[in-house]
Amino acid sequence: MIGKTNPNLKLTALRGATTSKGDTDYFIKDAVIELIEELITRNNLNQENIISITFSVTKDLTSCFPASIVRKYFNFDKIALLDCQQMFVPNDIKFCIRLLALVYLESDKESVHPYLNESAKLRPDR
Repeated sequence: MIGKTNPNLKLTALRGATTSKGDTDYFIKDAVIELIEELITRNNLNQENIISITFSVTKDLTSCFPASIVRKYFNFDKIALLDCQQMFVPNDIKFCIRLLALVYLESDKESVHPYLNESAKLRPDR
């Protein structure tokens, strides 16, 4: 475990979300890749510092699994990845992909939670 061997790292939960332009493999893949790239860039992460990522999607996204996209595109074969369906709430944002990532961040680094595209409405404080 990297955190146990490096006292300058802290276990952190990062949130984020984005929206897809529609329920197709292409649109979902595009949105998921952008979200993960922003999560990595904004938090200065490398693969060894990511423990797990859980994705939830709204019920209108059924074409593919975000975790499978991430596993293949980023070669995250040693990171625990999971998909689930977000609970249904009337008038929720359409085609929304949310994530919860457990990562090790540098102790003095502030967490950055990316909310992209239409999902920015979920967190107007970010």
